[in-house]
Amino acid sequence: MQQLIECVPNFSEGLDMAVIQQITNEIESVEGVRLLNVDPGKATNRTVVTFVGNPQAVVDAAFLAIKKAGELIEMSKHKGEHPRMGATDVCPLIPIANVSMEETAAWAQKLGERVGKELQIPVYLYEAAQKNKERNNLSVIRAGEYEGFFKKIKLPEWKPDFGPSEFDAKRGATVIGARDFLVAYNVNLNTTSTRRANSIAFDVREGGRVKREGDSINGKIVTDANGNHITIPGSLKSVKAIGWFIEEYGVAQISMNLTNINITPLHIAFDEVCKKAAERGIRVTGSELVGLVPLKSLLDAGKYFLQKQQRSTGVSEKELIKIAIKTMGLNELAPFKPEERIIEYLLKDKAAGKLVNMTLVEFADETASESPAPGGGSIAAYIGSLGVSLATMVANLSSHKKGWDNRWEEFSGWAEKGQYFKDELIKLVDDDTAAFNKIMTAFGLPKATDEEKTVRKNAIQEATKFAIEIPFKVMQLSYESMALIKAMAETGNPNSVSDAGVGALCVRSAVMGAFMNVRINASGYDDKTYVNDIVAKGKEIENKTIISEIDILKIVNEKIGI
Repeated sequence: MQQLIECVPNFSEGLDMAVIQQITNEIESVEGVRLLNVDPGKATNRTVVTFVGNPQAVVDAAFLAIKKAGELIEMSKHKGEHPRMGATDVCPLIPIANVSMEETAAWAQKLGERVGKELQIPVYLYEAAQKNKERNNLSVIRAGEYEGFFKKIKLPEWKPDFGPSEFDAKRGATVIGARDFLVAYNVNLNTTSTRRANSIAFDVREGGRVKREGDSINGKIVTDANGNHITIPGSLKSVKAIGWFIEEYGVAQISMNLTNINITPLHIAFDEVCKKAAERGIRVTGSELVGLVPLKSLLDAGKYFLQKQQRSTGVSEKELIKIAIKTMGLNELAPFKPEERIIEYLLKDKAAGKLVNMTLVEFADETASESPAPGGGSIAAYIGSLGVSLATMVANLSSHKKGWDNRWEEFSGWAEKGQYFKDELIKLVDDDTAAFNKIMTAFGLPKATDEEKTVRKNAIQEATKFAIEIPFKVMQLSYESMALIKAMAETGNPNSVSDAGVGALCVRSAVMGAFMNVRINASGYDDKTYVNDIVAKGKEIENKTIISEIDILKIVNEKIGI
């Protein structure tokens, strides 16, 4: 499987988009790299660029970008709110798929060595790429910023890892490293006071604040027996934060780096800033994400805010994202477009989801056309998704039914299960057609020589097995959803019991239709032991589904009563 590394260089230019365009052109010139996001900031005079690719391609693209930034950006004239020390201020590599942190760190070291040697830019390694743990923290390396590095670089303890020990007035220095996925997140306040914003930042960031006598802002700093400053930790782990004023928007912000979103996720950071701001008489008005965010962060946030309202969390992915954006005010300062800001959406195969992204009319027309796909397997998967969607609707209606407030969590749990089944079955609509196309491709392979015949036969068998497994998965998921449908028929909103009944009919049809596809595809597979086993399992699922359907329809008809 392909190794994927993400690179998120920060360039000290956020005003001149012509300069940024030239830098990103260098990145896009490298084959095997995909540019995902370009996020300029006027107040910070800084642009965060995100791209992904195989490790060698990413390193090549990063090198070209660093080179071009050094040619175009004049650091001696740079002004901006964000701490910085070079034209390419920081360039982290992040493992995304099939690559370890250790491997990513090795690539960062190669990039650092190349930049130092070929471009003669002072390079400091950080995080996982830095072996010396006394200088692996970015904020420690960058302390003193551009202006202070002319003296700092001469100190023995601050000799660069690569490149000259002379500070480059034009290009500055660059920090290159390997780290986990980091979310850069700013929370907007209804104040213009940087001092008050900083106070809130100190309240929440893990590093906290220096302890002073009497806890007064002007009190003497308290030290331990060794003369080290004693600090009061903040309330959020794995969070770095500062306060600043953004002249462009006329507001102060808490600027945070969430360095481990498994420890402190986005929604917890937002809520905690709201709490600490309120304690100081300040209100949060919204927030903004810098760069990209994992899909899970917004889905978890959406569920979290729904739970606080005691509302069902079993809603669609799109709805969860909408709730997260609205609650955290992610579109207060600029439009927030999920398709441009969520990393999984940007990495998604453009050709994937061809069928499920059609309108109902387009899908019906495509099915009715002379093309053999989509066929019965795709239709079975779609019927199954519709059946479980009806049961999920009943669960959501029940969770919000007047007088049933004490049962919202029960029905919310059922609705979440329904969303899972629905989403998985929808994916299988396109997967079944892809399986058919894979068989057609295999049959089209050359067969002039014995070797070609062997390759062709193996490809046909491999594709056939895949074409058996997809409808079998439809059977499994559809049958498993019967428990949800039965629960909704028994305990759900009685006004929607007929919807549960229709759901059972759909799911029964999905199972039986998918089983037909399992059997017809299995007829062309040579491993008869496998064929006999999967057909036997399919028959068992079909029988159980029919029994479940009978039980559910009995409940439904008794409740309807006519």
